[in-house]
Amino acid sequence: MKKWTNWLLVTGVVLLAVIPLLLVKNSNFGGSDGAAEEAISEVAPNYKPWFAPLAEPPGSETESLLFAVQAALGAGVVGYGIGFYRGRSEQRKKGERDAA
Repeated sequence: MKKWTNWLLVTGVVLLAVIPLLLVKNSNFGGSDGAAEEAISEVAPNYKPWFAPLAEPPGSETESLLFAVQAALGAGVVGYGIGFYRGRSEQRKKGERDAA
């Protein structure tokens, strides 16, 4: 029963991610940086950034790659944390069963 519940939850999450992509036609999924830059230029057209990046990626593909690597590393850290705490919880339960 618990195994089916987990698969139902995973399926629900995947559907929540995929269905909007299929239902929204002709959409432009831009990044938040571009949206922020556009909003700032509308609110304060004379605004000049006070900070410049130390290194510019050579192209948009490189920028996407760096974003994907960053997301993968973040997902790895979150997955490791979840696995760590789950393993610790199972060890604690096993210790309690062995002690009883």
